[in-house]
Amino acid sequence: MSQAFDAQAQQRVLESRVERVLEYARRQGADACEIGASIHQGTEVSVRLGEVETLELARDQGIGITVYLGQRKGSASTSDDSEQSLKDAVEKACAIARYTGEDKATGLADAELMATDIPDLGLHYSWDISPDQAIDLAMRCEQAGRDIEGISNSEGATLSTSEGVNVYANSHGFIGSQLGSRHSLSCMLIGRDEQGMQRDYDYTSERDPSRLRAPEDVGRCAAERTLKRLGAGRPDTGRMPVLFDPRMASGLVGHLLNSIAGGALYRDSSFLCDALGASLFPDWFTLGERPREFGASASAAFDSEGVYTRDNDYIESGRLASYMLSSYSARRLNMSTTGNAGGARNVRIEAPLKPLEALLEEMGRGVIVTELMGQGVNTVTGDYSRGAAGFWVENGKIVRPVEEFTIAGNLSDMYAGLVGVGNDIDRRGSIHTGSWLINDMMVVG
Repeated sequence: MSQAFDAQAQQRVLESRVERVLEYARRQGADACEIGASIHQGTEVSVRLGEVETLELARDQGIGITVYLGQRKGSASTSDDSEQSLKDAVEKACAIARYTGEDKATGLADAELMATDIPDLGLHYSWDISPDQAIDLAMRCEQAGRDIEGISNSEGATLSTSEGVNVYANSHGFIGSQLGSRHSLSCMLIGRDEQGMQRDYDYTSERDPSRLRAPEDVGRCAAERTLKRLGAGRPDTGRMPVLFDPRMASGLVGHLLNSIAGGALYRDSSFLCDALGASLFPDWFTLGERPREFGASASAAFDSEGVYTRDNDYIESGRLASYMLSSYSARRLNMSTTGNAGGARNVRIEAPLKPLEALLEEMGRGVIVTELMGQGVNTVTGDYSRGAAGFWVENGKIVRPVEEFTIAGNLSDMYAGLVGVGNDIDRRGSIHTGSWLINDMMVVG
């Protein structure tokens, strides 16, 4: 990086800043106030065909202020850290609040729910890497992929490194800070045959840069994934099993989480409204979050309202055991917050895991989905219809790549029809899951 990032010093700066803003809000007559402030710094380099395309050195900061006048709410934000700008932002937030309607559910989370135990979760790892070193890693990654026979072109490799500090404070007297880092390396390559071009990618992402995969491994895997897609045709049309690879299966988890989020529930815009306690999955399936997992990608000791985080199981033995609620959505639903302001953190699945070969044998004949296109998911009704690409399976064996087909079903039926989870777990994001085998969907080739 062009300038060393002293995370602890920046933390002290932000904590002092939010304390001053809280005092400004009190002087303006606010009954309550909450603030989110952040400072981040990062480097990103992209290379393509052995040449540097972009090199970005970025540093940004911001502060968001929300004030409450009774049950009226106003918010303002600024990226200017001058005292006058902070005071102006508080005044604007108060002015907005005076003209908004009252909302009985608005306000800070209850004071007794504020996090008091904020352990070191192992989320911050600096990477003292120069731009030249970053370029070298990206070059090695792309070149390793381009060296594989059959790769005809490249969309490049990108190395990104960032670290920062986030601080949340409110007028309960709570101030919580979190230092974090994120480092990644990705590569996308192109192959060509007589039927046309195909492309695919691979990446590695970690908080601790020492845990990143070797750049050559990322490039080679991107090439291998690309070459497997060459010669793609269309699958047969009909009802059949569908296997979602881990990257696509995490999307099915995401649709579930969106459907049990408080905002969707109090707006009556989810197919899982009033479904608490209902059987959604097979009884061998449990899904929840582990927000204090050491070093994980989405770990946090408190949510975006300062509420302490805790393990939550949303699905227990196949049944919907909990919604995902902030204090606001909980009040709208006459329930209690689950510490999920800002979403779920570190989603994990407990289920018997099967090798991919066993899932394919159980499938017999059907399709593997490795790419999805379009936005054909209606979480109000659960209807699901998306364009896809992947592989055709016959007699439990992958026989050829396929593309330009549609898969369709309903999320309720898909979740109930889950017959197996693979042990090929993708651990790179917040949702850790292996492949999902769904027993019956409509496939249109």
